Amino acid sequence: MSTLYIVATPIGNLEDVSLRALRILSQVALIAAEDTRKTRRLLSAYGIKARLTSYHEHSKEAKLSYLLSRLERGDVALVSQAGMPGISDPGYELVAAAIERGISIVPIPGPSVLVTALAVSGLPASEFSYLGFLPRRKGQRRRLLQRIADEERTIIAFEAPHRLVTTLEDILDVLGDRRMAVCRELTKLHEEVFRGAVSAAIAHFREPMGEFTLVIEGKPKGERALTAPVERELRRLYQEGLSAKEAVSRVAEVTGVSKKELYKAWLRLG
Repeated sequence: MSTLYIVATPIGNLEDVSLRALRILSQVALIAAEDTRKTRRLLSAYGIKARLTSYHEHSKEAKLSYLLSRLERGDVALVSQAGMPGISDPGYELVAAAIERGISIVPIPGPSVLVTALAVSGLPASEFSYLGFLPRRKGQRRRLLQRIADEERTIIAFEAPHRLVTTLEDILDVLGDRRMAVCRELTKLHEEVFRGAVSAAIAHFREPMGEFTLVIEGKPKGERALTAPVERELRRLYQEGLSAKEAVSRVAEVTGVSKKELYKAWLRLG
């Protein structure tokens, strides 16, 4: 029986490909690739000649029957533009259809920007919540952030460079000034990992370029996040002339935000 191989490919540096992945890619009858040009560069770097067909977001439905028919005649390898296929990349539909037909599916593990970013973030990695690509529309993005505001696990998401700053501003407004790591171009020539508060990240990335992975601190256990509405209430009390002690105590009692975080916010008002 033929096999569908789910093959992880480098997220940047071509040296990160595994020996097993190279062997499988050289042996299968067909490679279904999200980006055939990028896959050809990888194959060329290792002297592999193979037959490729495109399988991307806009062709995955049209190509599904074709790939299933090819699996009746020989092994097929599925590769994405980078990393593990099916993780915020095309692949789920093909895997599901292959399972229904009793086709053998073999994973060839390897590079993943998701776990790479988490590993270098400096944030807790024992548990995490993965959001994939954040919504493009501001309203949808903010609603998603509001839904996970009380998530205590580390949060990971992808974002495009032209939306990075506005997304960081939304994170600051909805989740508060948490710790985070902004990972850019991981394993590539211009790799960068920025670690710091969300507000500091906004100041740092004024003209962002490249591919970004955001790793965000989860909500501290037993505490609510310091969000924009909470800060506005603190500012109102500041403007009314209340003392720091009185204002912080009042807001902490109502919102559940730690006094430590409220004192930090109060000092920023001065």
